[in-house]
Amino acid sequence: MKILLTGAGGDVGRRLRPMLRQAYGEIRVSDRDPLPDLHPGESFVAAELSDPVAVARAVEGIDGIVHLGGFSVEGPWPVLLKSNIEGCYNLFEAARAAGVKRVVFASSNHAVGFYPREQTIGPAVPVRPDSRYGVTKAFGEALGALYADKFGLRVTCLRIGNVGDAPIDRRRLAIWLHPADLMQLVRIGLEHPDIRYEVLYGASDNARGWWDNQRARDLGYRPQARSEDFAAAVLARVEAPDAVGDRYQGGAFCSQEFGAGPSGD
Repeated sequence: MKILLTGAGGDVGRRLRPMLRQAYGEIRVSDRDPLPDLHPGESFVAAELSDPVAVARAVEGIDGIVHLGGFSVEGPWPVLLKSNIEGCYNLFEAARAAGVKRVVFASSNHAVGFYPREQTIGPAVPVRPDSRYGVTKAFGEALGALYADKFGLRVTCLRIGNVGDAPIDRRRLAIWLHPADLMQLVRIGLEHPDIRYEVLYGASDNARGWWDNQRARDLGYRPQARSEDFAAAVLARVEAPDAVGDRYQGGAFCSQEFGAGPSGD
């Protein structure tokens, strides 16, 4: 398969690139600005996601896309609109026009961040975004469903928790995703014959997790990393309390600008 990775200059993109090269040989990488660390086996195409012509050039001749590109935190609506709404539409539309077969879309746990931590949720729950950023990820999931059902793209949306070498706080004990486990999920999205449209959770084997990821397991996902291996060290750290964020799965994204009153629901 000829693979395009958008957002290749970001932290998650840099972690995925060597694994994608190993799995698929030469890959195409894209970001808004040139990459200072381009490796053998990578070809680069600059593309601002809000520029449909540049995005069309990036996806030309590609079989599968791993779409990490966009604005990755909460921010002003005009910025999110340009990168995560217009840019996401441009990506899916260019993929359709170019005959791309599969898209793996990096959604986020923040699309469902206002579920309480004591509730276990699966992929079929209604979205409850915790931020404007979360709204853009919910939009991307909906857009992926449209392009799967109407145009035949095979789309996998990964509600990613937090990607890193280890969980660094209590919340991340529930949502941590090791890069190698993320690569497993990416390969399922790019290769599994039964994929049409799926929403899966991006989490490792986390005993304290809040998400029912049985569908990912049905598709062959076998996470190897365990957040509990780091629990003693994480729980020994002192964390500042957050009266709102500590209640909800989205954490601090929920407490930002929070004005719902004492009940919160």
